[in-house]
Amino acid sequence: MKKIMPFLMFQGNAEEAMNYYTSLIDDSEITHIVRYGPGESGDEGSVMQAVFALKGQEFMCIDSNIKHEFTFTPSFSIYVTCDTEEELSCLYDQLSCGGSVLMPLGDYGFGKQFGWVADKFGVSWQLNLA
Repeated sequence: MKKIMPFLMFQGNAEEAMNYYTSLIDDSEITHIVRYGPGESGDEGSVMQAVFALKGQEFMCIDSNIKHEFTFTPSFSIYVTCDTEEELSCLYDQLSCGGSVLMPLGDYGFGKQFGWVADKFGVSWQLNLA
């Protein structure tokens, strides 16, 4: 077995999401993008397959060339441990903007500060203060 990584399937906005995520989190980058070309099964220029890394954790993603009735579910989320309250609050505000709050920032007994949001792309994030 060579590698295991989370896989995210977007409906036409994979590149926008990758750019957004890598702009929010330091030491993050898009490392690989293959786009659909003319006459291929996806919309020309959309993401056939891409890899991006957030603090070294790699994710693969695509723009689905097939429209589905489903999207992301909060039962799978990206868990981020933040070093400071300022970092946590900033990420919480940015990721929840245009999305939804699943659990507001608070002390739930298992960490000093925790919040759970779904971003504007529907991806769920759990944010916890270390």
